Amino acid sequence: MPLGEELRGHLPYLRRYARALTGSQQHGDNFVHTTLEVIVAAPDEFSVGNGTRIDLYRNFHRIWESAYIDDGEGDDDGEDPFVLAANRRLAQITPLGRQILLLTALEGFSVDEAAIITGTDQLTVETLLAEAVADLDRESRTSVLIIEDEPLIAMELEQIVRELGHSVAGVATTHADAVAAFEATDAGLVLADIQLADGSSGIDAVQDILAIAPVPAIFITAFPERLLTGGRVEPTFLISKPFRENTVRAAISQSLLFTPQLAV
Repeated sequence: MPLGEELRGHLPYLRRYARALTGSQQHGDNFVHTTLEVIVAAPDEFSVGNGTRIDLYRNFHRIWESAYIDDGEGDDDGEDPFVLAANRRLAQITPLGRQILLLTALEGFSVDEAAIITGTDQLTVETLLAEAVADLDRESRTSVLIIEDEPLIAMELEQIVRELGHSVAGVATTHADAVAAFEATDAGLVLADIQLADGSSGIDAVQDILAIAPVPAIFITAFPERLLTGGRVEPTFLISKPFRENTVRAAISQSLLFTPQLAV
């Protein structure tokens, strides 16, 4: 099978990971684009025998690592205040630790696989992962609005949110209820399903919410590839159903570091 075809199926998930890592659709996609350019320029150097998915993320890591080193030396004058706040929080978590957390919690790689991708060893991965989790536990608490029409999933999300130390602003099952609930609370984060009880859209609900106040939003769907097509503005933070607690935890912590990215 040609390399391009092998890579195609993994790209939506690499783009999701890149966006969660950078907190920006544009920046995340730029990193992925650069990674692909490097692979195209030197295809013989792409694979080291770990499998296409691991090798793809390994190549991405090399791009991210080199770019991140230069990224912190720019002038902050005129920088967006949301970005400045995010950078201050990110300084509390090492870049590699944050990447390892996302590789394991969001992308489902094992500790051994994360070590291969990041060019480290198992002990380093385990140590940085523990440190990243501890750092995330120290993140500021917020109130979370849950937009979910399936009661069992809503209850599970409520439990996860509370176990993380956050409070639940409310649970809404429709577009209209979600907007009304947001206006009536001080929610600082939104967890939103895509398809709601009355046939309305969680994406539309989040659009209206972000028109009221700029809060981070995390989308939850059983079909993430339908949203990560590259054909329109897409969510930065996207969780696949069925989800794991660690995935939700990582997404919540990462999303609170950045200004929200609107999905339409």
